[in-house]
Amino acid sequence: MEASSRAPDDSPRAQEGDELSGARFALTDLVIITGFSGAGKSTAMAVFEDEGYFCVDNLPSEMIRSLAELFQHGGSKIERAAVVSDVRAMSYFEGLVEILGELRSAGLNHRVLFLEADEQTLLTRYKETRRRHPLAETGSVADGIARERALLAPLRTRADVVIDTGGLTAAMLRRKLADEVLPARTTGRLAITFQSFGFKNGPARDPDLLFDVRFLPNPHYEADLRPLTGTDQRIVDYIDRDGALSAFYDLLHPLLDYLLPQYLAEGKSHLVVAIGCTGGRHRSVAVAEHLASRYGESSDYRVEVSHRDVHRQDRR
Repeated sequence: MEASSRAPDDSPRAQEGDELSGARFALTDLVIITGFSGAGKSTAMAVFEDEGYFCVDNLPSEMIRSLAELFQHGGSKIERAAVVSDVRAMSYFEGLVEILGELRSAGLNHRVLFLEADEQTLLTRYKETRRRHPLAETGSVADGIARERALLAPLRTRADVVIDTGGLTAAMLRRKLADEVLPARTTGRLAITFQSFGFKNGPARDPDLLFDVRFLPNPHYEADLRPLTGTDQRIVDYIDRDGALSAFYDLLHPLLDYLLPQYLAEGKSHLVVAIGCTGGRHRSVAVAEHLASRYGESSDYRVEVSHRDVHRQDRR
């Protein structure tokens, strides 16, 4: 039953529904992720986050309405969002079916993704992680799963997509979600960020691949080149004056040509390749720009380049 038939016209809830239905949303896709504890909701959230969705984990069902109201404001630029709402919210989770009805009545474009697995799979995963089931008051995971199954039954019938994650690795689940839940995703495209940085300013943050290029000739010690950055051809020419840069590329290109398709096949959607030199202004910048240019020409990749330390004042 839809929300408008459950509440009188002058009730606060009905007024909230009117506000939603009258809004012109920037939001084009709201995905509500729910299902069994241990079924892979965290992996699913990571997939949507990698795709550029605004993501919120462990959101009480009542706050989904508030989030939708926030997105109705003219200043909101959020076009795609994904939220996880599950039994961790305890009593706040019980109203999720009703909230879904209100969203549908309001005409808000949304989808419900329900993740499940058989009891033995869930028991095995909890045994491996040694986590406590949120509904296992007595410490019995099996009892918690049984209680959760009863609570989730109405939601499963409202789901747009139901995925059984039993037997799926995290990489397999990522690929399945990309194929079945993200139809707008460009098949075969890997987002790659080539990031330059300077070791003296701290390590790169969570790179997937990291290359230390401090062995290359350093333009810092040439007074006329020091103020320049690696985006200047004069810096590139200096680094390669004895062929060291070309020799490095002769080895680096085949390595990346092999690795990048492997990451794509594994189901990875975003890869950060960090290149570090001493200050992050010359050698690492030149290499990051070169790689971005080379792989940006491929239809298989969506390439960005980021220079973390290029504007830092060099006081060495």
